[in-house]
Amino acid sequence: MIQRVTVPGLFPPPVYSHATVVEAGTRLAFLAGSVPLDAEGKLVGTGDPVRQAEQVIANLTEQLRAVGSGLEHVLSTDVYVVSTETAALSAVWDVVEASGLSAGPHSSTLLGVACLGYPGQLVEITATAAVPEGGRP
Repeated sequence: MIQRVTVPGLFPPPVYSHATVVEAGTRLAFLAGSVPLDAEGKLVGTGDPVRQAEQVIANLTEQLRAVGSGLEHVLSTDVYVVSTETAALSAVWDVVEASGLSAGPHSSTLLGVACLGYPGQLVEITATAAVPEGGRP
């Protein structure tokens, strides 16, 4: 069972929860950072954080499918954006929100960072997801 908690005494988050509690016995998947590379390893969306975020979500969806889960079962994410501008972070978050990933709402941290692992990479998302009963890779 998954319980998403928004703490009454804290400022209400716009589209995420403060915490997610998973009852013992639930299988969890801890996913490596999803990056904006295509199947051939080429960077998608050079210079465009929104296009890169779309590719990252597509790749994350495949990672989840491979372990028997889906976007709707994501419990927590860290969203990294190479930028010091809140507008760029907000634009990437809009992609996350539109994807259905935030449909929990899940717990998330949105971060502006100086650089990521691949040349030209602007976006990366790590995730933890529940794997529903019968959801085997």
